[in-house]
Amino acid sequence: MKTFTPKPADLTHDWYIIDAKDVVLGRLAAQAAILLRGKNKPSFAPHADSGNHVIIINADKIALSGNKMGKELYSHSGRPGGLRRDSYAELLANKPERIVISAIKGMLPKNKLSKVQMGRLRVYAGEEHPHVSQNPQVFEIKQISQQAK
Repeated sequence: MKTFTPKPADLTHDWYIIDAKDVVLGRLAAQAAILLRGKNKPSFAPHADSGNHVIIINADKIALSGNKMGKELYSHSGRPGGLRRDSYAELLANKPERIVISAIKGMLPKNKLSKVQMGRLRVYAGEEHPHVSQNPQVFEIKQISQQAK
């Protein structure tokens, strides 16, 4: 039996939409990373870019488990004195997209392919998104937060 290696003509990039309302951040990030890498397809190969486009809506309504509201998200610009520190509570109020993007980025492999895959991720704080014409398939995460019940 020969090993199947997908060719660039075999690769398709589907569109998925995920509603993040009352979904725990880690569970959302794990499912989005699987879709971005294309691990849900039978033609998955780690070296080939078989990933999908992922749209996440309602990022401002995600559930943070544990004591994450008191923790902080760090990022560095690369310049001297460029360390940025924001708490999850103020990020959830002001820029919830940054929380979701950093969680998903941490679950992707650290290589050149992950930059291409992150380019296919779109995160929106509200219900509206400009990608209606792509006819995204709804990807439902069935297990929601215990606090939301």
